[in-house]
Amino acid sequence: MTIFTKIIKGEIPSNKIAEDKDHFAFLDISPASKGHVLVIPKQEVDYIFDLDDELLQSLIRFAKPIAKALDRAFKPLRTGIIVEGLEVPHAHIHLIPVYTKTQDFSLGKKVDYSDEKMAEIAAAIRRELK
Repeated sequence: MTIFTKIIKGEIPSNKIAEDKDHFAFLDISPASKGHVLVIPKQEVDYIFDLDDELLQSLIRFAKPIAKALDRAFKPLRTGIIVEGLEVPHAHIHLIPVYTKTQDFSLGKKVDYSDEKMAEIAAAIRRELK
């Protein structure tokens, strides 16, 4: 069982953004920028391109309103997407708000927020999803 499955099951706390029967989204605990969200299928599959076509399509459809909520909540230049998938053997996409044209848009760059600030960020995104 991956750490993401434990998060889905509530065994590990997270700043949940959204959930439906097939998908789960939450703040990355080591964000590359303010509002960095991970979007995952609930099905535990390591490699994103091993997801069946319907689940891969629905993952992107599930991520789109979250990206738009990030845009409304934090006013980045845009929200980018990274699919690397090496950190955890569970398919996932990173939604990363890009605030400047020279922003280091990589998973190696981390910003540090308190637990309270992370909860505020998550609440701001959830408000924009409604």
